[in-house]
Amino acid sequence: AWWLSALILVVFVHDSMPRPLKSVCGWLTLVPALFTAVAVADARAGFLLWMFCIIWAADIGAYFAGKAFGRHKLAPVVSPGKTWEGVAGSTLAMIIVAIVGWFWLTDRSQPLLLAVCVLTGWISIVGDLSESLFKRQAGVKDSGTLFPGHGGALDRVDSLTAAAPFFWLGLKLVGWHA
Repeated sequence: AWWLSALILVVFVHDSMPRPLKSVCGWLTLVPALFTAVAVADARAGFLLWMFCIIWAADIGAYFAGKAFGRHKLAPVVSPGKTWEGVAGSTLAMIIVAIVGWFWLTDRSQPLLLAVCVLTGWISIVGDLSESLFKRQAGVKDSGTLFPGHGGALDRVDSLTAAAPFFWLGLKLVGWHA
């Protein structure tokens, strides 16, 4: 529910949000991500790595496809550099990683895990856009200087904050158990 709300914020909110709402957004973004990443690792460490690889593939695929083919802006007010072509590249990369992980980590008796992986990658895009919105709301370009040239620490985990809860929930919904 939170990430659907965050997507609505990305699409419709362009004015400054009240400070209490910004605080709530921060808590709803970071706390569930931490707890669900731990829950996925507790269930099976390989699945945590799989989740990370899906998210990384989505980010890398979006970057390179967007740079090479990007013409149509995804959310120009929130993040002007992101394109629909980047989403296509992201999707292709995450599908490849999802299939590799599915063969490596499962007995392939649950093909719905592949759908969970692809949806997780798409949800990671929402996390990335939401963090961009929060930075714009705060009036900053980068969320820190810990990683120069990379936008800060939040830019390294923005996709994870949305994807981890969704991946964990997806595992539960398809009936995967350790």
